[in-house]
Amino acid sequence: MPASSPPEHEPVTAPPDGAPTTRLAPSPTGALHLGNARTFLINWALAHQHGWRIRMRIEDLDTPRVKPGSEALCLDLLAWLGLTWEPSITRQSDDLSPYEEAMTALASRGLAYPCDLTRTQIEAAASAPQEGVDDTPVMPQRPNEAVPFTDPTRNWRFTTPEGPVEFVDAFAGPQSHTPAADAGDFVVWTKRAQPSYQFAVVVDDARHRVTHVVRADDLLPSTARQIQLARALRLDWAPTFIHLPLVQGPDGKRLAKRHGDTRLDTYRTRGVAAERVIALLARWSGIPGQPDRMSASEFADRFDLSRVPREAVRFTEEDDAWLLAN
Repeated sequence: MPASSPPEHEPVTAPPDGAPTTRLAPSPTGALHLGNARTFLINWALAHQHGWRIRMRIEDLDTPRVKPGSEALCLDLLAWLGLTWEPSITRQSDDLSPYEEAMTALASRGLAYPCDLTRTQIEAAASAPQEGVDDTPVMPQRPNEAVPFTDPTRNWRFTTPEGPVEFVDAFAGPQSHTPAADAGDFVVWTKRAQPSYQFAVVVDDARHRVTHVVRADDLLPSTARQIQLARALRLDWAPTFIHLPLVQGPDGKRLAKRHGDTRLDTYRTRGVAAERVIALLARWSGIPGQPDRMSASEFADRFDLSRVPREAVRFTEEDDAWLLAN
């Protein structure tokens, strides 16, 4: 049961074989907004409906963007909404050894190589030079032999296989994405001596035996990359994916600061009740009746994944005014 301050870190063990498991995985790089809250609430509701274990994982490896106090505030806000999870909390930065071991294995098979060029530089190398100018960097070539993972202070890229990756999403349906064309040889280890998001997520979900991944549908292309990484690492990891439509601003772009202050903490500070926020999220999630207030447990009781709108949700000025009418 979460409290107003985050519990101490505890060792995390894999669940028993066959135990369905999901995870809530916030990143302490900024405040939770209404779009984040909807995804977390639906994830939590599905877990309660189907008896999944709920792990809390703090994805704090994007260290330049991690903000002091963000983790505690995030956990406090999720508890304020009524969400619960298992007592132990995984913080990715607490132990890098699982990622280092996985990188050593990947590099030993010649499936990752050091490359200090940025993606922009690589794209420039692949483009035709401007007239009279030829100062683009040389396109990096994959080494002919495996390069041991002995220098964690360099960027390492995945030798992305050609061809499409196909999978069936439990909400979005059949998917086909081609990471080699979409992202090329993407970074799996950064010069900060830390794994990239894509790499860390795969290692964590596999070692904790996560069976159900619920997140926004802007990550569908990332899922294809993660499937490729899992295959390259020879991991026994094939979860059920549920990718939900994004919450957008009135301009049709992903909800962000440009759309005004939609942070949960701001609404709480202005006196908006958690049950009022959940009622709005219920409307966005296809729950009929349009109640004025709803608890997280009521949301879980009434939620039906098949009723979730297939199109992106638009947050409007009217929604903001409705919340504040309280």
